[in-house]
Amino acid sequence: MKKTLISLATVALTSWAGMAQAQTVLTVSSWVPPTHGLSVAQKEWCDALTARTSNRVRCNILPRAVTPPVGTYDAIRNGLADVSFTVHGYTPGRFVLTQMVEFPFMGDRAEPLSVAFNRIASKYPEFAAEHQGVKVLGYFTHGPGIVFNTKRPITKVEDLAGMKFRVGGGMVNEIAKNLEMNVTLKPAPESYELLSTGVMDGTLFPAESTDSFKIDKVIKHATTFPGGLYNTSFVFMMNPAKYNSLSAEDKKAVDELSGDAVASRFGKSWDRVDDIALGNMQKNGVKLIKADGAFISGVTIRVSKLERDWAQAAKAKGVKDPSRMLAEFRAEVAKLQQQK
Repeated sequence: MKKTLISLATVALTSWAGMAQAQTVLTVSSWVPPTHGLSVAQKEWCDALTARTSNRVRCNILPRAVTPPVGTYDAIRNGLADVSFTVHGYTPGRFVLTQMVEFPFMGDRAEPLSVAFNRIASKYPEFAAEHQGVKVLGYFTHGPGIVFNTKRPITKVEDLAGMKFRVGGGMVNEIAKNLEMNVTLKPAPESYELLSTGVMDGTLFPAESTDSFKIDKVIKHATTFPGGLYNTSFVFMMNPAKYNSLSAEDKKAVDELSGDAVASRFGKSWDRVDDIALGNMQKNGVKLIKADGAFISGVTIRVSKLERDWAQAAKAKGVKDPSRMLAEFRAEVAKLQQQK
């Protein structure tokens, strides 16, 4: 009898221990290398979630993406993975409101841009309506966009003509077309092959991408703009069924690490690698050119209609006063940049 009771107690303790150690595992996908700032920020988020939930929720970061970059949004929506990020512009025509952050000269650092973006997007329910089928964990942007090329210095708008550029889609595609650039929409990971083989002459990227996509030895010239020639909008997201399967306590942990916290985490990561990449460009002899007033004015004149076109499209999406929303975003960026 005594042995039976001991055995039953052992079984009970073992079962209890197993329940105590039970975990929810989030399948996490990234379409950029593990060392890329996006992958690093995503892993940091995962580690913070595991710590905050006392190891009840952890991430299984896959060794390779479950889908090419353009399929990431639908992969999360359909449950092929639980957590990932994507570029809105990789699926042209699907997202309109997020193009708000992609106009020229918006800001010089990714963190304040990202936090401002997330705050305005969270304020307007029309953004959530554009993201049906996923649980949005946060919105963010990369750092200021730069014109890179392998051929010659670019010091004025006219220098852009006749060269072939890779762009990622979204508003940057419209900006490039209005500047009469010859552009092709391709995901960022294809950049090295396109540039090294001469299929493309240049690319529009933030600074960090020269390191991340191994084009730092291929690029010869870079033209920077105050506030960036463009920015790119991203969303960090979770499969909603997976989120709904969490306990109330673990949902709270996810929520506390989302929103502005996500925007700040991803933006800060991007600023860090942008700074490193700019230093590496100088070491590698990339010729850096700062756009002068005439160049900036030339860009402004040619792209001014894009804000009007966007406002009209945003109104069709249900935003009552898109111009006011855009002004709110710019004011929030300015406020946050002053605080840095």
